[in-house]
Amino acid sequence: MNGLPLYQIGEVADLIGLSLRTIRHYEEVGVVVPSGRSAGGFRLYTDTDVERLRKVMGMKPIGFTLEEIRDVLELLDLIDAGGASDEAHDRLRMYTALAVERTAKYEHKLGLGREFTAMLKQRTAADLPS
Repeated sequence: MNGLPLYQIGEVADLIGLSLRTIRHYEEVGVVVPSGRSAGGFRLYTDTDVERLRKVMGMKPIGFTLEEIRDVLELLDLIDAGGASDEAHDRLRMYTALAVERTAKYEHKLGLGREFTAMLKQRTAADLPS
């Protein structure tokens, strides 16, 4: 593959912190497909494939469905290739707004969790004998 660095699935899993099972699942559903296979049939991933997996990792925690993830990745590919219509740009703006909204929701929930954790730590420290 033109001298580009290639990674086997285990290397990718270690590199980005996903399980082999999850990476295989993303391949099965067509979200991230390895760029090639070795002579022995092992999946081979390029840096571009790894970056695509990282994008998926950013979308999953904020509730994007596999269909939404697939659509966002396709839109990004279109835009990167310079062939995106105004409608494609509008859809990507919609996904951007959705990501901002969902992230804010989770940040609020995380703030509540941090407050609760701080209260527990304070309470635990106060209950310990000196």
